[in-house]
Amino acid sequence: MELTRRNLGKLALATGTVAAVGTGAGTALSRSADAAATWKTTGTAVSALAGFDNQMKAFMQARGVTGGQLAVTYKGRLVLARGYSTSTALTVQPTSLFRVASVSKMFTAAAIMKLVQDGKLSLTTPVGNIIAITPPTGQTKDTRWSAVTIKRLLQHLGGFDRDVSGDPNFKDAIIAKALGVPMELQHADEIKYMAGQKLDFAPGSKYAYSNFGYVLAGRVIEKVSGLSYETYVKQKLLAPLKITRMAQGWSVAKHTGEVPYESQYTGPTVLDNTGKIVAAPYGSFSMRIQDSNGGWIASAPDLVRFAKMFDASSSVLNTASLNSVWAKPEIGIQPDGWYYGLGWQIRPTTSGGTGRNTWHTGSMPGTFSIVVRTYNGMSWAALFNRRDDPSGKSYGDIDAALWTAANGVKTWPTNDLFPTYFP
Repeated sequence: MELTRRNLGKLALATGTVAAVGTGAGTALSRSADAAATWKTTGTAVSALAGFDNQMKAFMQARGVTGGQLAVTYKGRLVLARGYSTSTALTVQPTSLFRVASVSKMFTAAAIMKLVQDGKLSLTTPVGNIIAITPPTGQTKDTRWSAVTIKRLLQHLGGFDRDVSGDPNFKDAIIAKALGVPMELQHADEIKYMAGQKLDFAPGSKYAYSNFGYVLAGRVIEKVSGLSYETYVKQKLLAPLKITRMAQGWSVAKHTGEVPYESQYTGPTVLDNTGKIVAAPYGSFSMRIQDSNGGWIASAPDLVRFAKMFDASSSVLNTASLNSVWAKPEIGIQPDGWYYGLGWQIRPTTSGGTGRNTWHTGSMPGTFSIVVRTYNGMSWAALFNRRDDPSGKSYGDIDAALWTAANGVKTWPTNDLFPTYFP
């Protein structure tokens, strides 16, 4: 099996409806020239891993990406943590914070598993038994909601298909008008609206990537734990791992140390009813609505630190919980050899017997992210402060680029930077 072909094209990425601006070829050429002229790195350079730096540089310069970040582990050790920039106005540190978009799903699924492990929740419980699924007055709830279990939400088998009915996470104006409520929406508004819609398929019958399913999972975490989603994840998952920088991102304001986001697009704000046209990363979607689906900000070292937790049983998730994370869904493996577990995409490998490659990507206006765990003890996380540019080049190409870098390492270094970044 060629390891670089892990089918990123099949990944469902969160997208908003926005209008294009500034897509002239001259813009693309000038951005590319600026990027080539200015290249800054932070963090410790590791000569044996120079191939990773080279791939990040080529990727970012070709697309005019001003901010990027990479963390790489080998056999459980953090061997590389770097920040990259192609702009004189921006210096990205290894600990700078980026929106990670749908990579957030791995945290939500792990939080659900922690509740299950603690005996507070069952994966087979229908979501409607835990939180209210109440349609607007005069509308009838689809009877198949009784089959929408927690496990099916996490594995994208819940009955919601955005290719059929659209993604409610990005239908703010439609939902506000239908319910007669103002924007910015609350989660309860989105859930109420969806409770009045017909499901797109029988729950458990097929895979369809659903951001809304993870919105529901976040509300389950809050209901069962009695804590806010963010607080529960921080207390039960992040604190034991000494991950202290992560937080829920904001739609417009920035946290200390957070990078700026860039896009060639604009769109109407969903933060109020003014209809004001804004830069796509700053108000064309609601970070509040996205929380458990795509709301976290993190650094690349934070993400590989979290990914390491899935290597072996720990006080956070035990062996039984990890086995549930990797278990095949009831519909089996996709025709091209991968499946969605609990918060991770998974491809069993022929190399190493029972090995598996696991990964997730994230994509929103102003954000592209990827986390990869490999069957042979490597992992990496790469973050960027844009996902689109006039070049039209694919951002999913970073997957193959980093596999190329990893396969080119002749001798892996013995250093470990985890104590540096997680004292």
